[in-house]
Amino acid sequence: YLGEQGFGMTDIPPRGQRVYLKRTGNMSTGGISIDRTEEIHPENAEIAELAARVVGLDIAGIDFLCPDISQPVSEVGGGIVEVNAAPGFRMHTHPTEGEAQYVAKPVIDMLFPPATPSRIPIVSITGSNGKTTTARMVTHILKGMGRKVGLTSTDGIFVDGRLIRRGDMSGPRSASTVLQNPMVDFAVFEVARGGILREGLGYQRNDVAVVLNVTGDHLGLGGITSMRQLAAVKQVIVEAVPRSGTAVLNADDAYVAPMGRHCSGSVIYFSMNPDNEMLKRQASRGRRSVTVENGRNGEMIVLRQGRKSMPLVWTHLIPATFEGRARMNVQNALAAAGAAWASGAHLHDIRQGLRTFTTSYYMAPGRLNIMDLDGFRVLVDYAHNPPAVLALGEFVERLAQPSPGGAQPLVTGRRIGVMATAGDRRDDDIRELGRIAARYFDHIVVREDRNPRGRKRGAIAELVVEGVREAMTDGARCQEVETLLDEMEATRHALDLGQSGDLVVVCVDYANEVWKELQRRQHGASSADVSSDGPMEPLGPG
Repeated sequence: YLGEQGFGMTDIPPRGQRVYLKRTGNMSTGGISIDRTEEIHPENAEIAELAARVVGLDIAGIDFLCPDISQPVSEVGGGIVEVNAAPGFRMHTHPTEGEAQYVAKPVIDMLFPPATPSRIPIVSITGSNGKTTTARMVTHILKGMGRKVGLTSTDGIFVDGRLIRRGDMSGPRSASTVLQNPMVDFAVFEVARGGILREGLGYQRNDVAVVLNVTGDHLGLGGITSMRQLAAVKQVIVEAVPRSGTAVLNADDAYVAPMGRHCSGSVIYFSMNPDNEMLKRQASRGRRSVTVENGRNGEMIVLRQGRKSMPLVWTHLIPATFEGRARMNVQNALAAAGAAWASGAHLHDIRQGLRTFTTSYYMAPGRLNIMDLDGFRVLVDYAHNPPAVLALGEFVERLAQPSPGGAQPLVTGRRIGVMATAGDRRDDDIRELGRIAARYFDHIVVREDRNPRGRKRGAIAELVVEGVREAMTDGARCQEVETLLDEMEATRHALDLGQSGDLVVVCVDYANEVWKELQRRQHGASSADVSSDGPMEPLGPG
């Protein structure tokens, strides 16, 4: 650059001549910054603002070249040489000469206007059973309202219905992932006990907290040895409800109902019993509740506020309830309706969401997925603890009964069940699962998960078989029990046993592989030809 000015490195310039060492005088190349905020002519400021608008920028750095910024460039000459979309603040906040200008404040105020919400609404759902289905119901309702919902569950992380990460994502890190996604304007979190104990919630507060139930599953893990301790862990999301928020609590559960005392906001109770005393107390105080009422045309979900009762939807019109037979999903629908109501959803949106939510494999993998196969039915579910198997068995019992309209039962033959549970459960809980299964199934095939969670291979199955045989001795329905430890081997064997009118229930670990086997048998394709968009990870809490 010196050469262009006629000088070399050893030359001595004449007295008084200015020699430039750099083409530019930016601060990064040794230049200085002099604040001229108070001196800029209004016409020049208007030109700079117009240049930013023409380019379409909310924030811009405008570089002027002119002899005097205090005079209009239209008179003294000059112009704009650059419109910078990512201007630096340092020269303004720390000028070499002049007053500092705190330019960051108007920028922050523009991005986050004062008194406007800076958080997205959060619905958190916990409980021993039903969390994933309820979370998916709530998400389905909100998505129908046009919201961009971020969902975390034991199936994975979903943003606006698109799976972005597979696996058990019911912990605080998954919640943080959703909250950092700029597309999300509503978050629904399935909150598991393990995540709370390890790392907390992953957020400060939730606008709606839903607690479905508290059962003995997971007792003995993480230092939790009593039901009260387990309830206290799940109560954390209720304690995270602000004054403006709402807790949605199961009034039928003795451990959940008292949690309302620990909620800073309002409480909506739901119950399968319309005469529940807690609901009566809510009505007397003008507060909200959700329940079912029997009428001439069947069972109706109703929303109550004080003495006012608002009919929502017939339970037999909710596909996930299988004409009201799946009582656990009727209860889940009550919780989902309460959560959506607390979130500001209109009755029409809640009704439409429940009417269109199904337990198909692609909408709720591993949750009461039913397929017809060669004259018999196959049911895939993630029942993995005694209360869940009990609810599943009662559902199977209702499938063997005529529908309210008098139609033929869906199951007229044998009931074949593939059963398993996690290895980190207590011995008595594992045996109890076998005892309950024996009450509802004619033939039981006992398998094991791939991860025995600290037990020797085959030890879990032995305990389940012990429970089954104890129940058989006491006159239970089961006539035969056998053990095949591999999940797919046990599944194929059970399917081979199925005949016309039978029901084969497969309690899964890897639902994707089981579903692919069902598709292969239904369509006659090889396993390699069958594809699935479902989860590739084991379902349920890790």
